[in-house]
Amino acid sequence: MSGDLAKLSCITAILVAGAGLGGCVESKVFLSPDFGQAVRQDVVAQIADPDARYAGSPKPGANGSKAALAQRRYVAGEVIEPAATSTSIVASSGSGGSGAPPAAGGGH
Repeated sequence: MSGDLAKLSCITAILVAGAGLGGCVESKVFLSPDFGQAVRQDVVAQIADPDARYAGSPKPGANGSKAALAQRRYVAGEVIEPAATSTSIVASSGSGGSGAPPAAGGGH
């Protein structure tokens, strides 16, 4: 009977070891071909071009003398206010109401 018990113990040990090793199996998870593309695109968008070249005169922010003059004005409290801007008014005609709430009494 001790021989049967030894065989049973051996089989049990093999099954337990096999079940334990089953957790080590790596399955390939299906990912979309474009997985991570948004992150890669965001990273590329945030990297400045170290060899940027601009056609024509430098942009306003790149003019050192104007930037220095603006900084001096700022420190002195003599900032030049930007030109006033206004919004345009768009009028529309239609059969709709004025958008105002109805008058008390309803007008009927």
